[in-house]
Amino acid sequence: MTRFCSAGRLLFFSTFLMAALAPAIAQTQTTSPEAASQTQATPPAAAPVPAKGLTVDNVIKLSQAGLSNNVIIGKIKKNGQAFDLSPDELLQLKTAKVNDRVIEVMMDPSKADAALTPAPAAATSAASPDPSIPTEVGVYSRKQGDKTWNEVPPEVVNWKTGGVMKSIATYGVVKGDVNGHIQGKTSQTIASTTTEFLIVASEGVALTEYQLLHLHQNGNNREFRTVTGGVFHASGGATRDVVLFDGKKTLPRHYLVKLPADVKTGEYAFMPPGAVASTNAAGSTGKVYSFRVIE
Repeated sequence: MTRFCSAGRLLFFSTFLMAALAPAIAQTQTTSPEAASQTQATPPAAAPVPAKGLTVDNVIKLSQAGLSNNVIIGKIKKNGQAFDLSPDELLQLKTAKVNDRVIEVMMDPSKADAALTPAPAAATSAASPDPSIPTEVGVYSRKQGDKTWNEVPPEVVNWKTGGVMKSIATYGVVKGDVNGHIQGKTSQTIASTTTEFLIVASEGVALTEYQLLHLHQNGNNREFRTVTGGVFHASGGATRDVVLFDGKKTLPRHYLVKLPADVKTGEYAFMPPGAVASTNAAGSTGKVYSFRVIE
């Protein structure tokens, strides 16, 4: 009787335990395959498509188009890809006069925030506390001893290749040279051999990148010959109209220039870097700051 009771109790307990666990076992058997099926059926998230990267040529084109360094740096930062610049590419960028800060950000976009500069107005006010000193990029003149600087207005230059100018035999223009053509027989700015000039350059531009040119009158126009690669890359008569000059830096971006002692009366002009069109195509334009020496 005792054994029967014990066996009955054990059977009752086992039955009760199975009944209690049956729903959990059934739920596990029912939901697990479905959950696994749903997990396998959900496709993985698509990888983002990277934006088309900038190239060295893109950066050069942006710089030569006249965009500010901050705009170019912002574009490089947004692109988010570092440039693995070769020595040849570094030389290509430097020859194209791309700013050093832009090149640094190209190699390391994380430096973009540090490379960005405040607005030009804030920078010029700090660099030139004297309100009589011009701060805008350009060329200015004054008589020796005067304190007031007068702006030399820029004039438009029409560029023509040597082939286009070949008919002007008076000045012996050689085919292939780059020739500048300025409307008007004389400049409106009068100067003397003792006149002082102040060149306010763009940020990152040195005085050696400017050229002083001797202009030749031809009818009611003025003309000159120059080269795109700078004086040091020229050969033959391409530098015939280039006048060597010296200057000294007085403030950031400010250069005081005096005319050479042997300069003669006539028409002259300061040409800023980048004024010559890279294509050298007839009909392209640039600018110079012209003046007339009368004594």
